[in-house]
Amino acid sequence: MTAQPIIENFKNYLPLNKEESSLLNKRTAQRQIKRRQMILQENFVCRHYTFVVKGCFKMYSVDEKGCEHNISFAVENEWIADLGSFYSEKPSKLFIEAIEPSLILQIEKQDLLYLFVNVPKFDRNFRVIIEEKFIELQNRLLQNISSNANQRYLDFLEQYPKLALRLPNTQIASYLGITPEFLSKIRSETQIK
Repeated sequence: MTAQPIIENFKNYLPLNKEESSLLNKRTAQRQIKRRQMILQENFVCRHYTFVVKGCFKMYSVDEKGCEHNISFAVENEWIADLGSFYSEKPSKLFIEAIEPSLILQIEKQDLLYLFVNVPKFDRNFRVIIEEKFIELQNRLLQNISSNANQRYLDFLEQYPKLALRLPNTQIASYLGITPEFLSKIRSETQIK
């Protein structure tokens, strides 16, 4: 069953029955993704909602100077998509790239809308997942405007302890809005204490 990892994940919310699981399975595509492969590029419409079975992704923008700014990461049992582009069907301003070789499940917009209408549990589960992500983004915004770089790094370690071990310094620094050199300095000071 292609969608089995999503079905297992939904057991954390409202589990799907066999019929609902079958509907989901028919509307899910599995893909192997190589390291550094894009599943969304700037100026393209985001056509899929993506569930990470294995691997790690980053969603980021690139400024006029060519600097990357990481918006979010997604690892196993997490979803990733540019929601603005996905729902508006307008070109994205973001990239989604694999940091590691990955296995993903994707659902196209028309299939997702079908599932929302025909599988109420799917709609409810998705609402909870999106609300959790929204809270995460609110907390990140609050940290960015009210915390110094040291505190943002400590908060990142607390919130994402396993992710911090998987990401290179450059990716974490981009997420925190600091240079990799400054992150190295913070890390060395944090280890001394």
